[in-house]
Amino acid sequence: MMKKLSALICLSFICLVSLQAQDAKTCFKNMPDSLSPILTSVNRADFIDFLDSKMKAEVTNSFGSKSEMTELSSDYAHVKMTPQSTWQMKLLSVNDSTKVICTISTVCAPACDSHINFYTTDWKELPAAPYLSGLPVLTDFIVEAPDSVDIYEYQEACRKADMLLMKADLSSKDATLTFTFTTLDYMEKEAADKLKPFIRRPITYVWKEEKFILL
Repeated sequence: MMKKLSALICLSFICLVSLQAQDAKTCFKNMPDSLSPILTSVNRADFIDFLDSKMKAEVTNSFGSKSEMTELSSDYAHVKMTPQSTWQMKLLSVNDSTKVICTISTVCAPACDSHINFYTTDWKELPAAPYLSGLPVLTDFIVEAPDSVDIYEYQEACRKADMLLMKADLSSKDATLTFTFTTLDYMEKEAADKLKPFIRRPITYVWKEEKFILL
């Protein structure tokens, strides 16, 4: 009887530790330094301590500049790494007992562009394809020209958008991923102004059936 009880207690403890390891605070704290060269393990721990103490979570990073954690919840974290860059993390459920980590690194110079990665909760990198049903392409952001528009001016405006730049954002409130077209910010103002009327609103993906799919 005692052996069974001990086994049950051990199993319960293992389950509890496993669940704790799948919250954003623990995952962020345990992130390998190799994945966050600008923040040390001490920086990451300080972020959490500051927020727990209801203080501004600002630290001096490895580059000698300031980084600030602006949000931390059970499944989401947002860090302003530098004045030109941000980092986001979201925990997403794959099944009742397993989660994956999605991170987004964004740099704005001046147009913002983002890079998305997926990891296990112990930070082993995963291929993105099983968890994201394709990234948007340039034509996803540009609407067809209405009959009232000069087709040659429209085509010329589209040609000036010769590079796809987009900013990705994870929601802190739900399991959605949004892409915003930022190519306009790198184009010359005159060309950008001509193309702007034909740009769609941000494109949103929702986490469903263990992957992000177009809403």
